[in-house]
Amino acid sequence: MRGIKRILGSGFALPLMLFFSQLTQAQTDIELAEYYYNNGSYEQALLYLGDIYKKNKTNKVYQMYYESLLAMDDFSDAEKLVKGRLKRIHKNSKSTAYVDLGALYVRFDMREKALDAFDDALEIMQPGRGHAIRLANAFIHLDELDLAYKTYMKAIEVGTNDFHFELANLKGMMGDYSGMVESFMALLHTKPTYITTIQTSLNRNLRLETERSNVRMVKGELLKAAKKYPEEEVFTKMLVWFFTQEKDFSSAFIHARSLDIRLNENGAGIMDLGNTSASNEDLETALECYEYVAGMGVRNPYFYTARIEILRVRLESLKKDMPLDIIALSNLEKDYTASLTDLGVKPETAIMVKDHAHLLAFFLDRTEEAMDNLEAVLKLPALNERVAAACKLELGDVYVFADLVWDASLVFSQIVIDFKDDPLGHEAKYRNARISYYTGDFAWAQTQLDALKASTSKLISNDAIDLSLLITDNFNLDTIFEPMEIFARADLLIMQRRFDEARITLDTLVTNYPGHSLEDEILVVLGDLAMQEGNIDEAIEYYYDVVDLHFDDITGDDALYNLAIIYDEILKDYEKAEELYSKLLFEFSGSLYTVEARKRYRELTGELEE
Repeated sequence: MRGIKRILGSGFALPLMLFFSQLTQAQTDIELAEYYYNNGSYEQALLYLGDIYKKNKTNKVYQMYYESLLAMDDFSDAEKLVKGRLKRIHKNSKSTAYVDLGALYVRFDMREKALDAFDDALEIMQPGRGHAIRLANAFIHLDELDLAYKTYMKAIEVGTNDFHFELANLKGMMGDYSGMVESFMALLHTKPTYITTIQTSLNRNLRLETERSNVRMVKGELLKAAKKYPEEEVFTKMLVWFFTQEKDFSSAFIHARSLDIRLNENGAGIMDLGNTSASNEDLETALECYEYVAGMGVRNPYFYTARIEILRVRLESLKKDMPLDIIALSNLEKDYTASLTDLGVKPETAIMVKDHAHLLAFFLDRTEEAMDNLEAVLKLPALNERVAAACKLELGDVYVFADLVWDASLVFSQIVIDFKDDPLGHEAKYRNARISYYTGDFAWAQTQLDALKASTSKLISNDAIDLSLLITDNFNLDTIFEPMEIFARADLLIMQRRFDEARITLDTLVTNYPGHSLEDEILVVLGDLAMQEGNIDEAIEYYYDVVDLHFDDITGDDALYNLAIIYDEILKDYEKAEELYSKLLFEFSGSLYTVEARKRYRELTGELEE
């Protein structure tokens, strides 16, 4: 009995071993075919794929086999493969198989046969959204966009709808931008959650920053949709987004206010718009936004912030005046005092105290009062630590203004310790480095600035980069320290708004060290001083001296950008401004001003084209 079992056992084992051997061989063949296919060795891949496909008709093997035959220009076997698959596969997949057949005919210049195959694909397309999208995508892959459109139209005819997103993107590919936007509006009507996706698509496909005709078309379609569906908030949101993109913040405010009332947002969106307007220097609209929110009353969660920003926007606006309007600044100071009397000095108004102190110290010669106010606010209980740090940064600057540089350094050092890996800490470290620079300790200043650069470029200000370049360019390679010390002293006097003393100091440098490498920096500084005092012609002359005589120095792009701003924003000579922006973009491609210059250059050229 035991012998019979042994014989039977070996009889079963043999076919089992043969099965596993064949399975292993099949796996090896597939791996080899895939290896050759992925490496573009289609002839070698075909040595395996024909036999593999006879036993393994998966879609993956079919695609490798079909693509390899096409790569070898084997029309006969490729046609036989596709037609054989057409006979075998389920009706749900036949449409895309006919597209494969049509693609084959297109490849071999048989357009009529290809169109017949494509017609067959459309004819037998099964109902349902998924089938329509798969077939349309197959046509899109072949750049047969009209057939993709016919696919969606047929699906709609037989009762399958909701292709707004697909049709919008398809119309964009076809260059029918108006149809694209119409489809997007229809989609927003049915699915408002698509708003972010649609905003991204409009920016990407329509190039709204440069194509002004598209901008006008989108604006028209949005207004039409908002009028058609007045109760649907999504179109009001789109209008706010559109006008914000266009930097037409005044129009954005009109729609944002309507949205705020409808959604009872307590001014949240309006505050965001105010911040965006302010950062884009539309201070008038920013003021409107903040006044609207402040008008909601003290119970509004954004009330104190709005009141702070109203005064801050007014201060920023007055700081831009050249020369400064001291009477207007004095009137603003009275409004600060009245607001703090009205609201009280407390944690919620600490930033208002900070801004008030800046106005007192830097513009109204009331430095002691500014220091007293800041030191008092820092003693408030329950003061937010970040707000306290912002107040300390201001206090440190006021100390520097008052020539108390070591007191300032101590304050900045405390912030560095408390906010080591934080933007506040980085800002404090920069200001400490600036103190080292002012006091002639250039090596230590450079060490601090290098540490800031190593942390992250996003947290280092342009001022810090400029200061680092100034030291590198004029101190590290110079064996005489005194010129740099004189220049740094003049910089401190400018920070303290002692402009006449600064000019005398710079004159001393020029007289004692003629032709020094700091000459271009001195010209830029003199131009900046002239600007602050409203002497525009004098500033232009200084900046042009830099452009003409020191174009290859690190200040060349500074001077060019300053000139462009003068002609653009002050003199309104847009043609000259465009010329200067263009020169900056082409000759200083690595400049820190490149992004802003390119944006404004495009705006100017767009205005001229219109």
